[in-house]
This record gives sequence, structure tokens and C-alpha cells, in this order.
Amino acid sequence: MEEDLGDGDHSTLSCIPDNQRGLASLMIKDSGIIAGLALVREIYKLYDNDLQLNIFTEDGAEVKNGDVVMQVEGYAHTILSTERVVLNCLQRMSGVATLTRDFVTRTEGYKVKILDTRKTMPGLRHLDKWAVAIGGGENHRIGLYDMIMLKDNHIDFAGGITLAVERAQSYLKKTGKSLKIEVETRNLEEVKEALHCGADIIMLDNMSIEEMQLAVDWVAERVPLEASGNVHIGNVRAIAATGVDFISVGSLTHSAKSLDMSLKAKLL
Repeated sequence: MEEDLGDGDHSTLSCIPDNQRGLASLMIKDSGIIAGLALVREIYKLYDNDLQLNIFTEDGAEVKNGDVVMQVEGYAHTILSTERVVLNCLQRMSGVATLTRDFVTRTEGYKVKILDTRKTMPGLRHLDKWAVAIGGGENHRIGLYDMIMLKDNHIDFAGGITLAVERAQSYLKKTGKSLKIEVETRNLEEVKEALHCGADIIMLDNMSIEEMQLAVDWVAERVPLEASGNVHIGNVRAIAATGVDFISVGSLTHSAKSLDMSLKAKLL
């Protein structure tokens, strides 16, 4: 709100009387999954707690073109000054939730869980990950602080998988932290090394379907396996069929198309 308002909504202040009241309806102009309604309730409370807000559905519901999912009644100044922030949050979160639901639906029948990544717009990570959860996915680590993930650059700088994992284990013991250690692997030999040196989770990075199947068969459920890299709608079901436990999908948050919607207002 601070970013949008600056020193005032001069468009509204210049032509709308302070006491003018109005009603605005949130009109859906697309098909997908609605997400962010609970957030919008908090936005309105923060700005003007006297607004009357009626929400006709819930986060995670399917919506289609022409649906009215919410109405807000109150001072026109409030409705106009919060309009873009409300729409931006709803449109982006709904887009992320819609794309996530598509991935989840395409993997139905398999044990796999769809995960998000840290590929989010700075400042919006919690909203993006909230939207993924609404869409039926699960959140991977929130940041660099809640899991140790040893990716290719960590491994190369450390001098190999075994050294990297041993140092991570030593670090956890010294600091008293209780964090999972995930190791990124690029082939079956690295998978074997990661398992041997004590990785809690093994990432199969940019592997072919055939390579992933070999890894799943060899690991035999001794640790969870996460498929990552070059995952898209067209191949996600084939990846799920290999038997991996998780599929992380960066596009959920870096490439989701916002759901089209608008606020239509009238005088009271």
C-alpha cells in the first residue's frame, strides 16, 4: 500500500467526495483456481476496518468467466485506493494456484508431491508459496535457512559430494541445528555417492526419464528422491510414473500467468 499510495491517491482525492459510498464486485474473466481471498480480507482490514466485505466462495475453489466471487461496500475512496493492490495479489496468487492445480491433477494416481522452489519475485515469496499450497502443491524450503541443499556449485566448490556432506554434517553438529541435508546429483554414480555419505534427500537434477527410473530402482525407498529440472506439463506425468517422491517445479512461481479479473464499481 505504501508503494502504491505514496503521498496520496490524487486521482481519487481530486474528483470523488469524501463521503461518497459505493459497491464493487470482483468479476472473474477467466477460468482457474481462486487464491488470495483470505489475504484480501486482511488488506481491507488494514486500510479501512469499516468496509463490508462479502466473499461468496473460498480459496482453492474453481472459478470461471462471469463469476462474481466477492463484493465490497464502503467509502469509494477506500475501494478505489486499494483496487490495484487487491487485484494484483488476487491475480498473481490465482495464477500460481491455477498452474499448480494443473500439475497436481496431471500426476493423480501416483504418490508424488508437487513442490515449489525459491524462484519467486523478491518480497512475494510467502504469497507465492501460499498460492502453491492453495493449488494443492507443497512448499519446499522457504529460504536458505530452513534446509541444507548442496547444489552443483556447492559440491564443486567443496571438492565433491562426500566432502560437502561431511562438512555439512559437521556444521550441524557444531551449531546444534537440526536441518535436513539434500544433495543435488547429475547421474547414477552421484546418486550412489550421496546415499553412501548420508544425504537425507537426493535430488535428481535434469536426468532423463530412464536415468530417474534407474535411480528410483537402485535407491529402493531408502531416502526420498526429488526430480528437478526441465519439468513441464508435457512430461510431469511420465516423471511421476518413475516413482520419485517429489517433483519440484520452478515454473509454478516464475512463469505462472495471472488470472484475469476486475473490480466493477457502482454508486450507492
